[in-house]
Amino acid sequence: MYRIGEEIQVISTKVRKAIEERSKEPIQQLAVDQVEAGADALEVNIGPQKKKGPEVMEWMVDTIQEVVDVPLCLDTTNLAAMEAGLKRAKQQAIVNSTSADPDRLRDVPPLAAKYNAKLIALTMGKNIPVEADKRVAIAMEQLMPRLMEVGIPMDQVLMDPLILTVSGMQEYCPEAVETIRFLKQISDPPPLTLVGMSNVSNGVPKENKSLVNATYAVMLLAAGLDAAIVDARDETLKEWARIVEERDDSTSVGKLLLTLYDATAAMEELDPEVVDMDDPEQAAIYKTVQVLQNKIIYADGYLQI
Repeated sequence: MYRIGEEIQVISTKVRKAIEERSKEPIQQLAVDQVEAGADALEVNIGPQKKKGPEVMEWMVDTIQEVVDVPLCLDTTNLAAMEAGLKRAKQQAIVNSTSADPDRLRDVPPLAAKYNAKLIALTMGKNIPVEADKRVAIAMEQLMPRLMEVGIPMDQVLMDPLILTVSGMQEYCPEAVETIRFLKQISDPPPLTLVGMSNVSNGVPKENKSLVNATYAVMLLAAGLDAAIVDARDETLKEWARIVEERDDSTSVGKLLLTLYDATAAMEELDPEVVDMDDPEQAAIYKTVQVLQNKIIYADGYLQI
């Protein structure tokens, strides 16, 4: 799984303060720490930045590229700022993002094509449909034709099925898995797929976030996920992704994760008979799967039920 580090984003108080003060050190430390943790690329989210967007994006890109040499995923709704960042990027950049909203679909893909950038495409219009088939229809009927029209090949497209929090919106969780599966099956060539992994654990107690993210990652990888915007320093997510990618069954948890992976890939449910419910880690994985599949209602204390 290609991992894009998520931490350089304007909603962070540290990042926002560094931008306001043009202080390089906090931004550069976040960049170095994430790359050292294994991030393949870095998210650079400056928000709308309506007045000083180009200046801010140029400063951010230059600041980060002084200390690391990885692709940058540029995230802003300010098109002038996006273009300023694309001009400065030393490696092939990723544009985050377009959707089927008419204005975004008109303006963003030509910009990505102009600079030979990869493009994240959100499977939504004005709203996010719950059902996988409706998200796939947006991809096939609106997004893909427009991207082909401007000359962006499918191997440069990262189709995002849109992850929403399991806390209060868990009905979306299994549908995102199915969206990825369908996109991989019905497109030739299929697009790459990407998710914002940490979105699924928004609102989840801190002690359970990594468990929810990593379990969901296994399920998404089984459906064909290629990339994710993640907490690069999440060791559980990193290790569980490695286990399923390398088919490492050397531990009991590894065996369970591979069973989950294979069951999800075959569109089957995880058999409770293979789970040792006396093992706290295995029991936690099983209960998390049940929540992510929308089989039991999420509550903050679901692991104790």
